[in-house]
Amino acid sequence: MAALAGVSVSTASLAFSGSGPIADATRERVLAAAAELGYTGPSPLGRQLRSGRSGIVGVVIGDHVSRSFRDPVSIKVLDGLVSELGTHGVGVLLVPAVPSDGAADPLVASAAMDVGVLVWGSRREDPTHDALVRRGIPVVIGEGTAKPGAPVVGLEDRRGAADLGRHLRELGHERVAVVALPVAFPERTGLADAERLADVEKTPTRNRLEGLADAGIRPVAVWETEASLVEHGHAAGRALLDVPPAERPTAVVAQSDLLAAGVLLAARELGIDVPGELSVAGFDGVDLPWLGADVQLTSVRQPFEQKGAALGRAALQLVAGDDVEDVLLPVELVVGTTTGPAPR
Repeated sequence: MAALAGVSVSTASLAFSGSGPIADATRERVLAAAAELGYTGPSPLGRQLRSGRSGIVGVVIGDHVSRSFRDPVSIKVLDGLVSELGTHGVGVLLVPAVPSDGAADPLVASAAMDVGVLVWGSRREDPTHDALVRRGIPVVIGEGTAKPGAPVVGLEDRRGAADLGRHLRELGHERVAVVALPVAFPERTGLADAERLADVEKTPTRNRLEGLADAGIRPVAVWETEASLVEHGHAAGRALLDVPPAERPTAVVAQSDLLAAGVLLAARELGIDVPGELSVAGFDGVDLPWLGADVQLTSVRQPFEQKGAALGRAALQLVAGDDVEDVLLPVELVVGTTTGPAPR
């Protein structure tokens, strides 16, 4: 192609890159020769080998894809992340889950990537993070345990949970139960005892429990779940609410809106009026129109797309070799129709 255009190989390369001191007429001659030969440009693989970069960010979602894509929070965060990377021509490799034995996913140890993004955080002993570090791949952490050299993109969720706790206290609630996100690895479902709650490993779970404590709320029960799905919230609601009225909590705080929606469904099945007999609140601020036109869940709203975009920007900065600061995004209490005064 360079010979047909009558230029050197380096000049032909400059013509395709659009950079360097090359005359417009020369560039047009090179592109015309390429079109005649059916040549579409330099090999992406060759370009990667020369630059030492893959142009790929490994996004570790830490869960099964089918479960993650049922959660609107996951979808919106990933949308913000992928959109931010896409505007800079960077691709994404989704790494779905941590195997049950706790080892890193094989993709983490072998797939080409410039940065690893742990979207839903890291554990204290984290084989995924360690595998990336061994490969010399920089890491961005979303809402997880801080690691040396890894920027963290987090939420002010402790403050948001405290705002929610004060809201319930002002309404007179003293018997408050919590439906929690996963507490530690391996995840499990059921009542969390004092020993389990003394060392909460998962950052969002810990922050939101501590926020309620900051507001003076000591839960009468904490039911931990394996994942943020409606069916887990429903099971928790049945367990916490299907008891004599004198033993029921007057309010349930779920650590996600999907879990809260499950609690609301359980309350409906049991004939418990919300918010007359029971207040229910969530966390996330997602749109759940299927709960009914007259139901607006009291919740702490988080900025999904902005969180994803912040993860993407941090990844791009690491690729560029820049210093990256931690990011803490604000949240907002939104009072809806599902919380009211404690029953007398």
